[in-house]
Amino acid sequence: MHDPCPTAWLLFLPNLSGLGDSTPRVRLWRGLKELGAATLRDGVNLLPASETHRAKLAMLGEQLAAEGGRFWLLGLPEQPAEVEAELRGAFDRTEGYRALRTGLAELRAELPRLDETDARRRLRQVERQLAALSGIDFFPGEAQRRAHSELDALAVLVNRQFSPEEPAPASGTVERLDRARYRGRLWATRRRLWVDRAASAWLIRGFIDPEARFLWLERPADCPPEALGFDFDGAAFSHLGERVTFEVLLASFGLDADPALARLGRLVHHLDVGGPAVAEAAGFEAVLSGMRESAPDDPALLAALTPVLDALYRRYARTEPGAPRFTPKEPIADA
Repeated sequence: MHDPCPTAWLLFLPNLSGLGDSTPRVRLWRGLKELGAATLRDGVNLLPASETHRAKLAMLGEQLAAEGGRFWLLGLPEQPAEVEAELRGAFDRTEGYRALRTGLAELRAELPRLDETDARRRLRQVERQLAALSGIDFFPGEAQRRAHSELDALAVLVNRQFSPEEPAPASGTVERLDRARYRGRLWATRRRLWVDRAASAWLIRGFIDPEARFLWLERPADCPPEALGFDFDGAAFSHLGERVTFEVLLASFGLDADPALARLGRLVHHLDVGGPAVAEAAGFEAVLSGMRESAPDDPALLAALTPVLDALYRRYARTEPGAPRFTPKEPIADA
């Protein structure tokens, strides 16, 4: 979310004459670029007025002053309509969105020839590029909406190619359930585990049903009536609204109050359906991809992945306020 006032601006004017070498100049240039500042002329940089922008520009200026330079940070009040239009035009991101959409079109054309690891890696890369561009698009319009729409459509194609039975989000509310009534059950999900299914199985065995047995299905239709299905259409636990299956399980059993599990849920959500970036996501996806290629079957894959998820949870439990102490879990059983 941006908080700029559309009729107020900030002018940042650095004086670089006192700098001894080029390093501070490059650092300043990178900082202004990261903020999305526009250059009106040499040495005159512009941003929509907001407390966030003021604080970040002041930080850049103070760093510049510490290295021998000087700066001025000035407020520019409301301007006549024609000047306002010209100032806003300096932040036109149309070309950036056009280049990004070209990349999306190239990925779409190459998709039939890519393996899952490369396809998902490149999709995440475009997602990060779009998030960065949207973050400095202070006056969003049709170009941003269209880019997001095309990215969402491409994500659907990727899932159809590599996870053809990925569940569609259902509507409704999450019902709070008693974990004591879900002990010693048979749980079933689709074979060829990916992020949401793997993390959900880990969550079930570690936090919901310590005696869980798992059944890996060739097709969702093969799910026996006595099994609790998860992460497929018609399953007892699957995508609901904006929540992925892992998040539905958290909410269903009151586990979303655990900050470490909630943070892990954000990682699963990002990798499964997109959304805000998570620092560990790319590394976790790479580890899972490598394990998926080398594991002989889903039980072996889940057994290999469990220590990774344990380690992530242990780290989050140390860093997230209010998170409980981590307790190691026994190996996962299969039906």
